[in-house]
Amino acid sequence: MSKAQEQVQHSPQAEIYPPYLPGMPVLVLNIAFMVAAVILGVYGIIWLEAGVNTNLAIVFLVLGGFYLFIKGPIIFLGLKIVRPNEALVLTLFGVYHGTLKRAGFYFVNPFVSAVNPTAGVALTSGVVSGKLERRVVSPFQNKAISLKAVTLNNEKQKINDKLGNPIIIGIVVVWKVVNTAKAVFDVENYHEYLSIQCDSALRNIVRNYPYDLPNEESEMSLRGSSQEVAEKLRLELQEKVILAGLEVLEARITHLSYAPEIAAAMLQRQQASAIVDARQLIVQGAVDIVEMALAKLNENDVVKLDEERKAAMVSNLLVVLCGNRDVQPVVNSGTLY
Repeated sequence: MSKAQEQVQHSPQAEIYPPYLPGMPVLVLNIAFMVAAVILGVYGIIWLEAGVNTNLAIVFLVLGGFYLFIKGPIIFLGLKIVRPNEALVLTLFGVYHGTLKRAGFYFVNPFVSAVNPTAGVALTSGVVSGKLERRVVSPFQNKAISLKAVTLNNEKQKINDKLGNPIIIGIVVVWKVVNTAKAVFDVENYHEYLSIQCDSALRNIVRNYPYDLPNEESEMSLRGSSQEVAEKLRLELQEKVILAGLEVLEARITHLSYAPEIAAAMLQRQQASAIVDARQLIVQGAVDIVEMALAKLNENDVVKLDEERKAAMVSNLLVVLCGNRDVQPVVNSGTLY
């Protein structure tokens, strides 16, 4: 069992399901009782005007008015609709009452209220100029907590790698809420909390790996082992956000480059390394071709070459095969000596 799973199981803020009734029967009965209350009120008024059954008429008026204007509307407040992949976190007089997570139509205690710390503010994915971009919306919007997978595309950051080189890196994180009680009550705003923890985890991971190590394939680097680094980032981020009842499904590096101040120098180094590797490959191939040519000439007795002529032939072939320009043939119309 992982550390994250143990923390979830031993969480002091566990989800509970509140007492509830099916919403549709309650709705139908409440409407029927309100219609009956109207009828009682009409009969009460008629009897009062006629002076018949005065006491009973007053009782009908009181009961009908009480249900029609007080109890009936209060019962309507207890009707809750939960859409698929959403949840309602309910509190009763400031105490956690439970979470409705299954889609359906419910009747719960009319005095409970739904809580969502992000309901009054719509947060876009990512960070802009070091601050979360906010867009204020109506505080009366739906108070449901989304249980869907959400993508957080954080702003690109400048971080020093293991070798001290400044790099620009950006990540995308796919996450969802798994414990609504912890998401609502254990942190101020779980969207902001996740974004800040992404920045922290990213810095901790990047500083442990170099940007690139082409000559040391056994060691992990940000460019050469991006999947492994992303998985380590996901695990570290999961340990940080377990407090908020969140699950990190995936983390991926979306942008990776040197910072502008060293990009030109690093590009020259990469180009020089690529040229050296290419030259090594060309020279190795040229040597193999020369060896094959000499072996074929000796094998088929095409021409007998002494050591001096072999050296000249090898020199000429290497110049031709390793040169940067096309070969210009020279025809010797005289003797070879």
